[in-house]
Amino acid sequence: MYRARVIPCLLVRDNGLVKTRKFKDAVYIGDPVNAVRIFSDKEVDEIVVLDIDASREGREPNYELIEEMAGEAFMPMAYGGGIRTIDQVRKLIRSGIEKVVINSAAAESMDVIRQAAELFGSQAVVGAVDVRKTLFGGYRVVVKSASVEIKVSLDEHVQRLVNAGVGEIFLNSVDRDGMMAGYDIGLIQSVSEKVNVPVVACGGAGTPEHLAQAVKEGGASAVAAGSMFVFHGKHRAVLINYPKVFNF
Repeated sequence: MYRARVIPCLLVRDNGLVKTRKFKDAVYIGDPVNAVRIFSDKEVDEIVVLDIDASREGREPNYELIEEMAGEAFMPMAYGGGIRTIDQVRKLIRSGIEKVVINSAAAESMDVIRQAAELFGSQAVVGAVDVRKTLFGGYRVVVKSASVEIKVSLDEHVQRLVNAGVGEIFLNSVDRDGMMAGYDIGLIQSVSEKVNVPVVACGGAGTPEHLAQAVKEGGASAVAAGSMFVFHGKHRAVLINYPKVFNF
């Protein structure tokens, strides 16, 4: 029987593994290569690695670190951060990455998504959408680690990504990031019911029940989480974990 994918999401800054809350206050929690190795040993479904500074600082992906992480990954690995050109996509695929996650570049042009989908197939291209809730209950798309708000509406931006050829949408709630209080189910529903590609929900998971809710109520095809899989207990002690059984 098919089960929705459950995906650890790792954040990288300056070659270190970090965790944020609401895309701020990054705290160092360890070595990303070692974390990938441990998650690989735990036989996770997939893993996503995001460099949280590369796009904002206009930097290239750190190919050396990425290749080292990919060498420890015996599951599909996706990478995002600083991807602006098709040459960068080629280098990432050669480094051992199965999927590229494109976010900030898509706010300016869909060209790299179209080119990557044509060259490597839609299954290798993920459109990441970071979303912040407005005071009036709506949603706005933000890029460059949530430092810039784009003018296009959430619905229009997501549709542009799908039309350009992404194989899935990685939907991340800025407001829920690192809070471990549950996903924004309304956000997940609003996107998943409008697109014909899988939606990966991220931002807010703290319990297995939260994961199940995103799938059963939100309509997510997959769920991603960071804090839930690297912290343990109310004091947020660092302990990499991954449940063996999921109730959905």
